[in-house]
Amino acid sequence: MADPIVPGDAVVLDGPVAGDPLRLLPPLTRALGRAGPAVVVRTSGSTGRAKRTVLTRDALAASSMATARRTGGVGQWLLALPVHYVAGVQVLVRSLYAGTEPVVLDPAARFTPESFAAAAAELDDPVRYTSLVPTQLQRILEPASGTRNGDAVAALKSFAAILLGGSAAPPRLLEAARAADVRIVSTYGMSETCGGCVYDGVPLDGVSVHVGSAGPGDDAASAGEPGPAGAGRIWLGGDVVAAGYAGDPEQTARHFREAAGTRWYRTDDLGELSPEGVLTVHGRIDDVVNTGGVKVAAGLVTAVLTEHPAVRQALVLGVPDPEWGQAVGAAVVAAPGTDREELRAELEHAVRARHGAAAVPRRWAWPDELPLLPTGKPDRAAVAALLR
Repeated sequence: MADPIVPGDAVVLDGPVAGDPLRLLPPLTRALGRAGPAVVVRTSGSTGRAKRTVLTRDALAASSMATARRTGGVGQWLLALPVHYVAGVQVLVRSLYAGTEPVVLDPAARFTPESFAAAAAELDDPVRYTSLVPTQLQRILEPASGTRNGDAVAALKSFAAILLGGSAAPPRLLEAARAADVRIVSTYGMSETCGGCVYDGVPLDGVSVHVGSAGPGDDAASAGEPGPAGAGRIWLGGDVVAAGYAGDPEQTARHFREAAGTRWYRTDDLGELSPEGVLTVHGRIDDVVNTGGVKVAAGLVTAVLTEHPAVRQALVLGVPDPEWGQAVGAAVVAAPGTDREELRAELEHAVRARHGAAAVPRRWAWPDELPLLPTGKPDRAAVAALLR
């Protein structure tokens, strides 16, 4: 597959943007005013190898329009994420297509309920949207102090929709949002699909999902090894798919393809599709832990841990082990005042009952908070270091 050529007027986001993010609006307007590559977003991917994802005007437009249709219309956006990541720059792109002026939450400051409430108060359109990561939502709805900021909760309720992505949210947090009458839309996607393209498990209009050991257009003979419990690799297709990686034709050819008139992106995630077409994401392919010859999906174990009411956050990883090859490790942020030994016993019992003895974590870490990347995603390398 050809390496995409990036025009000189494309908006290239190679790192944090200094100063006011709104200064990107004029160059974005120019780049979106013509066909071809408009935005380049730098991502490290699962391997740490930097990739420069090329997003075209048409892909960004398709994503913006599909989001508007799914969420019920257009409105004013609050930018609460770093603008050099796809979820952040998409707030600016959607604002341009909506013809509204976004409000920016200070990107240099730590996200707090107070700062969120103050920024939301600056919005003047009755129809408003924002994108958050689960950690931000948790700081408002499940603060460590146990006492919610009323202004921040009221601000959450004022949004027509809050797109929640970056990592899987604990079911308890989503239930807390529903109980507070906060309209959360759980999103799945990545830079290569212009951000979220599957909302609450259902693909956006014009987006296709393929799950299997064989990719779109492949025959059964080319199928790879299936994932745990019948899960397969997730492929995402449609007009929202990126043009490829700038300066890396090898990775472009590996991850992007055309099949039966549809452009597809090969993710590194495992998932399942229900008969009704609802996607369940089980986690990354490299999250499959081979412990003593038994394959364990780390994402499924994480989901069990976060169901416990005393678990605020959790991440499960495979860590090297001299006896088992790999051991299942769990970093757990417990609610204040929790007896960790008692909680560990309860979690071990829950995992064993759901997924068998091999899935029970052998290594545990109990940080006060999970280490996070600037995107709000857990810092997997830092968590692995804790478990080692």
